[in-house]
Amino acid sequence: MSSLITPGLVILDEDLGTDRAAVIRRLAGLVTASGRASDTEALFADAWARESKTDTGIPGGIAIPHCRSTAVLEPTLAMARPAPAVDFGASDGPADIIFFIAAPDGADQAHLVLLSKLARSLIKPEFVTALREAPSAEAIVELVDGALADEPAPAAEPAGASAASPASAATPVADAPADRPILVAVTACPTGIAHTYMAADSLVAAAKRAGAELHVETQGSSSVTPLDPAIIANAVAVVFAVDVDVRDKARFAGKPVIKAPVKRGIDEPDQMIAEALAAANDPQARRVSGDGAAASTGTTTDEHVGQKIKRWLLTGVSYMIPFVAGGGLLIALGFLLAGYDINSRATDIILQNSLFNLPDGGLGTYLGAVAFAIGAASMGFLVPALAGYIAYAIADRPGIAVGFTAGAVALIMNAGFLGGLIGGLLAGFIAWALGRLQVPRWLRGLMPVVIIPLVGSIFASGLMVIVLGGPIAALMAGLNDWLSSLTGASAIVLGLILGIMMAADLGGPINKVAYSFAVAGLAAGSITNQAPWQIMAAVMAAGMVPPLALAFATLIDKKLFSQAERENGKAAWLLGAAFISEGAIPFAAVDPLRVIPAGIVGSALTGAIVMGTGVTSQAPHGGIFVFFAIGNLAMFIVAILAGTVVSGLLVVALKRWVRRRPVEGVDGASADVTAGASSAAPVRAGVPVAAR
Repeated sequence: MSSLITPGLVILDEDLGTDRAAVIRRLAGLVTASGRASDTEALFADAWARESKTDTGIPGGIAIPHCRSTAVLEPTLAMARPAPAVDFGASDGPADIIFFIAAPDGADQAHLVLLSKLARSLIKPEFVTALREAPSAEAIVELVDGALADEPAPAAEPAGASAASPASAATPVADAPADRPILVAVTACPTGIAHTYMAADSLVAAAKRAGAELHVETQGSSSVTPLDPAIIANAVAVVFAVDVDVRDKARFAGKPVIKAPVKRGIDEPDQMIAEALAAANDPQARRVSGDGAAASTGTTTDEHVGQKIKRWLLTGVSYMIPFVAGGGLLIALGFLLAGYDINSRATDIILQNSLFNLPDGGLGTYLGAVAFAIGAASMGFLVPALAGYIAYAIADRPGIAVGFTAGAVALIMNAGFLGGLIGGLLAGFIAWALGRLQVPRWLRGLMPVVIIPLVGSIFASGLMVIVLGGPIAALMAGLNDWLSSLTGASAIVLGLILGIMMAADLGGPINKVAYSFAVAGLAAGSITNQAPWQIMAAVMAAGMVPPLALAFATLIDKKLFSQAERENGKAAWLLGAAFISEGAIPFAAVDPLRVIPAGIVGSALTGAIVMGTGVTSQAPHGGIFVFFAIGNLAMFIVAILAGTVVSGLLVVALKRWVRRRPVEGVDGASADVTAGASSAAPVRAGVPVAAR
């Protein structure tokens, strides 16, 4: 295993300015110059994306900007001791010790353990003092290598407390003094390299000062050892210092809980431990509910109402799509094998026939009926799954049954996709409110499995039937009638709007609204009403354009793109052909003001051509690979090619002749990137491909 740091990766006592973005870029440049990264700008973009989520400055004059990036070739540390110090957002002032931690996207566990160990060493005063007094880069490397060397756990650690190592295993509770209160904690951050372990160590030290015993489970990037159930059972309170969801929260059900961002575990560990001890003695303290949903007290991660609604809706859509993708393709296969009238005959055929008693039309008709029936059953879950998982996002597991029931009632009322959205939100709020009721201890176990599903279903589904279902159904019927009547110029305008929506945020909420609208109406299509199929074709074709256009652009003018972007461009050919719009995200993430508008123009053109020429798609996904489900395939291909060429040429033109606006750093400084300069960051899509 090569050394994580070398003298060439150290900057000592140099004026680096006051802009933290410039400092991170300078350190990223050192990593690239050492041959440990392939692209400075790609590495900087990933590090800055992480920095934008949470300040990496911590008390004591230290900053630890860090990231995982596909631009990193091997795990690396770069270090700066700037003069003057640089503000990285710590509560006590700027940092004069800055460690940049760069990990490959798929770093092995051994390297991740070392990186997290270095981060934990930075909360030890003697180590930080030695770094400040080191006379040379070679001395810095020697200090870091010493901190990374294996050594026994500190003797001063309280008996029974977790050392918060990357595989933190707590020692038996029986070894601890009987009068010492036991706390348990989980720490986790999005990257899982630095803050996770630093928060754990800070909380352990704070618990020791408070006369308590703390066991920590670090849910980081290296291996995780779950807390012993016996320790959890004896704990008086739980501390969640996390920026991501806690895994298996139901283990802590019934325990008083304090929840805050992981950085608070570093900045204010004493306050968090004090709050946890106070909650342990407060009968009214918030607790982890029986379903695992963690209520919080004290400081929590702020989230605006709009962000919450967006997260709830995207959760529902994400869980819904697998039903749609599989079911829609099976329906299309059924039409291919048995003809368009199979939708009225499939049930009778599969009930009255078998492989040994084939119907009229032979094996193809029988298999087509089977495929259609299975696909229709899968598609039947579309609205209930949408509503159920919206409710799940709001109220956790108790909301699922309430939401599925409300979604099923929306189908009964012919309220469709819109009914599923409203029903899911309604069910989630009702289940959430029921879960917050203060009930006797003997009743708590029944709440998530009996009381909430029963009472929640009565109220949510009852409101759908009595009050909301009728008006929503009327609205949906009017919308479907209007869509079915669209011809000529009106259809072209609709295609243009759908194309704009598909390219506006590449897998985000606007994209998902258009896609969900299309798939929700897919089952209503027929040989006499092909409008829903045309909408599906417009959405799919328009969604294919952005990645194909970027792939085309990297082919016709390579010098405008970095090596990382050119590699992403090769993959984008396949992603675009398969209708995976997220293939354009690596380009849009670092140059949105030129890439996204170009994509919108091409996708709008494609959507308009598809709707104007009557192209249809009976499959909800698959791109060109479901050609058998495309009506007027030639125009489908022409529309995609037209949008791809227009967007690709527009991207090249904008990169050549349109300057990017200066990007303001957090400290007010700016970095101006000229036209043609590229800062590609191979960013992963925020939503799973299956959850389009």
